[in-house]
Amino acid sequence: MALNAAQPGFATTVAALRLRTWKLGAGQPMDVIDQFTDADFTHIVDDRADVHVSSRDGRFYLGYFPDGRPGGTDEDWVTGECWVIAVTGTADVPGYQMAFGTDTPAEIVAAVVARILATSRPL
Repeated sequence: MALNAAQPGFATTVAALRLRTWKLGAGQPMDVIDQFTDADFTHIVDDRADVHVSSRDGRFYLGYFPDGRPGGTDEDWVTGECWVIAVTGTADVPGYQMAFGTDTPAEIVAAVVARILATSRPL
């Protein structure tokens, strides 16, 4: 960053800040959901229009909650979640879970899902 030491205080230029535009907004959920084939995954759309996808072996789960994941008053921390991904571990290695907010671009979630799917192997 270019600083001007001749003047008191902090000074810089827009060019030195290297301003960028960033992908914002929820995007298209089908970018994520279309990655799951009917042969390998089960798709369920519930009465709230939330989408649930699970692998046939039950070890992978993706939940899409367009209006936020439901939760009671004592569970209000889940209301901002739009995407939930969970992979069940084994007896030797723990699984993991991640969640993305309602404003997370679907393209970002799609990239994470693509990477997870690329690392899975049939037994």
